[in-house]
Amino acid sequence: MNRRTLLAGSAAGAASLWLPACSMGGEESSAPGFVTREGMQLLRDGAPYRIVGANMWYAAWLGADADYGDRARLTRELDRLQELGLNNLRIMAAAEEGPLNNSIKPGFTTGEGNNGALFEGLDFAMAEIGKRGMTAVLVLSNFWEWSGGLQTLLYRATGDYMDMGDPAHPWPEFADATSEIYANEQAVSLYRDHVRAMVDRTNSITGMAYADDPAVMSWQLANEPRPGGSDEAIARNRDAYLAWIASTAELIRSLDASHMVSLGQEGTQATNGSEELVTAAHSHVDYVTAHIWPLNWGWVDGKDLEGTWPAGRQLVRDYLATHSRLATEMGKPLLIEEFGFPRDGETYDPSTTTQFRQLYYDTIYDAVEASWRDGGPMQGSNFWAWNGEARAAHEDYRFQDGDRAYMGDPPHEPQGWYGNFDSDTAMLNLIRGHVDNKCLGLTEPCPA
Repeated sequence: MNRRTLLAGSAAGAASLWLPACSMGGEESSAPGFVTREGMQLLRDGAPYRIVGANMWYAAWLGADADYGDRARLTRELDRLQELGLNNLRIMAAAEEGPLNNSIKPGFTTGEGNNGALFEGLDFAMAEIGKRGMTAVLVLSNFWEWSGGLQTLLYRATGDYMDMGDPAHPWPEFADATSEIYANEQAVSLYRDHVRAMVDRTNSITGMAYADDPAVMSWQLANEPRPGGSDEAIARNRDAYLAWIASTAELIRSLDASHMVSLGQEGTQATNGSEELVTAAHSHVDYVTAHIWPLNWGWVDGKDLEGTWPAGRQLVRDYLATHSRLATEMGKPLLIEEFGFPRDGETYDPSTTTQFRQLYYDTIYDAVEASWRDGGPMQGSNFWAWNGEARAAHEDYRFQDGDRAYMGDPPHEPQGWYGNFDSDTAMLNLIRGHVDNKCLGLTEPCPA
């Protein structure tokens, strides 16, 4: 049984086959241990740990015992993801509330203090993730404004800010402005205040310190931290950027010696093509990350996927090959921790088909499975993102302050652009098929 066989079968038949046959052998630990790395492999309890995951940035918001939370929905979504066979989620453990137009509210921090309910929402989410034997990557800030991010920390330090997409500040001005944080001691100090509060936290639900929780796979410095947008800014910020990575990784390890540290970088797209800077940026963290966004990067045309996908697919394959080579040269694991693609016709309604998204996911999953089979560095992937039972609240598919139907598409994006809904049968079947191939190349039982 493989992915293509599953796609050809009925939805009902596929739903009963999500569990990899090879995971049935041997005894399963009732309390899985920490995820670690050994060379280019990830390990859990001494066995290979292959990531079949998703992004679910909003888990803490759903987990909050507040008017913006919905713990019942969170547990339903986690049950769905567990049934799919997913074992890892990438979630936000930070959000900086401030004046930026498109940032989610509430945030973890406000500039005047912490939002305890959102911290406790993360506690609840982590407790539920741990109950299911899953792990999470906890992201500690954001280069982009949809969660406030580094630009909001600069605002708190300087009183100035720039909105992403402001016509008065065309690209790459936002990226250049945000990357000034690495050399701003006051803003970095504010960032590190949250890092300390999070890494040194004790979960209010479980009573367990985060540093002792095996459900944490890694602490991630930020979502897609770039050294700049223009070549000039990247050159100007290089030293401060690399120093920020090294010193933050050192800080996290001083508070928590058990968990891995990751960067959250997109790869060469973040460095304007510099492979050397990607390598340097990952020298102080435990594994390499790459993100792939064919539509956002102009590799395909959402209104002409049939005509532009063939060339786009080759660019995707080339990007995967480049980062696999870099990870091999570094002797570190590689995770494709974000990859997203629009629905057919670049529309947002759950009823729209996903033919080209399926081809895109197949391209990513084929590369991951080849690496599993051949002993390469690519240890798994996290698709962007999980929408689950959420549906857009407005006819224009735009998020508005006060909306509670959180989905994988964050507040600045059309709701339904990239996320997978619980009704996306073809996509769910494809993901189940990838789970079914998780044990490729292994002779021993592979863990969940």
